[in-house]
This record gives sequence, C-alpha cells and structure tokens, in this order.
Amino acid sequence: MNPNSFSSLPLTPAFLANLDQLGYHEMTAIQAQSLPTVLDGRDLIAQAKTGSGKTAAFGIGILHKLNPAWFAVQGLVLCPTRELADQVANELRRLARSAGNIKILTLTGGTSMRPQMASLEHGAHIVVGTPGRLRDHLGRGTLNLGHVQTLVLDEADRMTDMGFYDEIAGIVSACPARRQTLLFSATYPDDIRRATAAFLDNPAEVTVQAQHDNDKIEQRFYEVGFDGRDAAVGTLLKHFRPVSTLAFCNTKVHCRELADELRQQGFSALALYGELEQRERDEILVLFANRSCSVLVATDVAARGLDIQSLGAVINVDVSKDTEVHIHRIGRTGRGGESGLALSLCAPNEKKWVKLIEQYQDKPAQWHDLGELEGDEAEAALAAPMVTLCIMGGKKDKLRPGDLLGALTGDAGLSKEQVGKINVFEFMTYVALERGVAEAAFQRLNGGNPLGRDFGNIKGRSFKMRFIDA
Repeated sequence: MNPNSFSSLPLTPAFLANLDQLGYHEMTAIQAQSLPTVLDGRDLIAQAKTGSGKTAAFGIGILHKLNPAWFAVQGLVLCPTRELADQVANELRRLARSAGNIKILTLTGGTSMRPQMASLEHGAHIVVGTPGRLRDHLGRGTLNLGHVQTLVLDEADRMTDMGFYDEIAGIVSACPARRQTLLFSATYPDDIRRATAAFLDNPAEVTVQAQHDNDKIEQRFYEVGFDGRDAAVGTLLKHFRPVSTLAFCNTKVHCRELADELRQQGFSALALYGELEQRERDEILVLFANRSCSVLVATDVAARGLDIQSLGAVINVDVSKDTEVHIHRIGRTGRGGESGLALSLCAPNEKKWVKLIEQYQDKPAQWHDLGELEGDEAEAALAAPMVTLCIMGGKKDKLRPGDLLGALTGDAGLSKEQVGKINVFEFMTYVALERGVAEAAFQRLNGGNPLGRDFGNIKGRSFKMRFIDA
C-alpha cells in the first residue's frame, strides 16, 4: 500500500470516497507527517507554509472523532483573520459531505452579532472564528465551549503577532482540559513556543521544510540603493507586466508611500497593513482578488491568510531578515501548476540577509542588473483589467449573485464574460466589470432612474451604486 495514500489511514469508506471525489488522491507532506498523530488523539505542533494542505490535516482529524448526532460544539478552529476563517470553514464543509448533517459556523468580526447569536441558538458541531469575536460571544454567554474535543490554533504565529494572545488564552481556558490541541504555524520562533506551551500537553512536533519547486518559481535579485526602491518597483512592473502583483514592505509607512508612488506612475495600487478597519480591508481584498487592483502593497502580517489563487509576481521591496518569511512570501506565486516570478530588491547593507536565503535554499541567488530594464521605462503602466461597481445592498436586502448577473447580462447588455467576481456581503455587494464597458453598463442599469445618476435598478428595485477604482 502507498504510505502517502489516504486509504492507509483509519477512515471510513464513505470518508475516503469523498476525499477521492474532492481530488485528495495522495497526502501532502504535512498531511502524511501529521495525520497519523492527529488521528491517534495526540496534541501536535505542525510547522508548514500556507498552501501545504494543513486545513485538510486538522479538518480530517476534527471530523474523524465528531458525533453528528450530538449537537454541541465539538471542534473549534481559531484563525487570525476573517478571510482565513471563511476559507477554512468552506474547506471543512467540503470535507464533511460524507459525514451526515454537520453544521459548521463561522464567527468573525466585521459583521453583526445578532445573526451569529441566532445561529448559535440552533447549535453547531464546529465553530471557526477569530479570537476577538469568539471572546465577545463567550462574554455574552452565547457560546459554550465546554464540550470541545479538538481545538485548532491555525497560523498561531500570526495571531500572536497581531496581539491576540490574551484573547486566545481566554478561549483556551473556556475549553475542557481533556481535549486535543493542534497548533499549525508557518514559523515557530522561541517566543511563540513559550507563549503557547501552556495550551499543549506533551505535543508531537512535525516540520515540513518551507521550500518551493524551483522549476515553478523564477527568483531574481536586483541590487538597488535604499532611496531607489520605489522607482525600481515601477521599473520591474513595467518590464515584466504581471497582471497581479503582491509587493512586500517591512513597514506600514513604506506600504502607504509605495502605493501612493505607484498610483502616481499610473498603476492600480492599494496598500494593506495592520490597523485598517475591517470594511477597508474587505474592500481592498475584494478589489485585488477581482482584478480591479493590479498591485497590492502589504506587510507580512497583513498578507497572511490571503487566498489569491493566481498571482503573477511577488516583489520583495524590502528583503526579509527571516529566511522562512522570504520563502513564505515567494510561495504565493507559482501555485496550481502555474509558473511564478519572485523579484527581490536589495540594498548593499542587506546582502547578509540574501546570504542566509542562499544557505537556506542551498543554491546561489541569481543577480540581475536593473539597468538592463531601463529601456522599458517608456512602457505605459498597467491599468487593472477590471473596475468594481459597489452596490449599497447585500444579503440583508436578499441580493444574490444571480440577481446581479441577471441584471448585468439583461438590462445592462453585458455578456457573462464581461462580468467578473461578484462578492455579496451583509450590507454591500461588489461586482467586477471589464474596464472598457463598465461605464456604459452602469448607464443602462441606471436607465433613467428617477432617484438620480447614482442609483441603478436590480430586480425592479433601486440601489445606490458607485464605482471604486484603485
């Protein structure tokens, strides 16, 4: 029997059939190393990068011991961000298809407490949430964690970086002492090891080296003066012309400065960093994911948990002093069988950090001359291919993606191909439209609406609308 086959695990035939249907044919490295321990009921510290298959590793563990007939919170997953919590919950629902009527609830900030409280009254088997919102529910007495069998801390390093330690400690104390605790983290430095030691009981440890397929990701290093970084980013973008780029800076101040500079150069660019309000963060991520923003400039903490499937390039505007962070950054491109591009700018005093990256990857850095790209400076900056229409209505107004698509392909006269991603939130909806046809489509959607230029008609109802551009 193949030791990396899921059939080597003590899972039911129905569970195995569902895994096969979902495309889980062979375990990834982190799954093969962690699942036997997880299914054995032991606590675990697992160090692996995003995209390694860790959600299935802990998800299979939670579902394996879960009793669908018992309506109590038996599994709890803590995530640093709303985006990651949504991703995890969706993946758990897919994994749970074969296991009866299992209710999985997402509890995150940025949305109203009331619907969450109503859902909790009806019971749930698994809760996936962010630390702040989970503490809110515990404080109100609307969440009972007294029956949790499996507790998962996902991206533990990032949660502690974001200052959630006290919230996490309070949540852990609300869970039974006799439970299984699984800690997953991209990095596991000593300070986090000390901080989380009290949460775990004699844990097993597994580490999957954070390396990437060198055939998929082309890494190029460019030496640049410290003051020339921002201009160099524009040069790289104009030369390589990636459709979507994630640019990493070490500080939020540099993020804002670079995004401003790129916008002045004609790029569709936005900055993502800590301390943004949830609504702002949601909007920025929607615009980047639906291709209304070509360049997202972010700090490492802010970018963790992003799920951008197709990313043309990663630019390290500042070299990271942590080699694992560097590997984590560049691993966001070249996914799903596609080729990726990782471009790093390096000042002379940062070459020592590149030396560490060379040692970690066991191969020399490929240095290139930025001057070779100067001839492309005359190239026009890349405008994002889409523009986003923001509609002041959402789930509360019973709006659904099909309603928007119907209005846009009907009254507005667009083809399905001219409509991109549709994101419906509680009170707002974002629709990506091809840039060249967006304004004309809005005019037709407006159709002489008596409420004025900024209103459009959907299913015979008027909604306030506006375009958002990066």
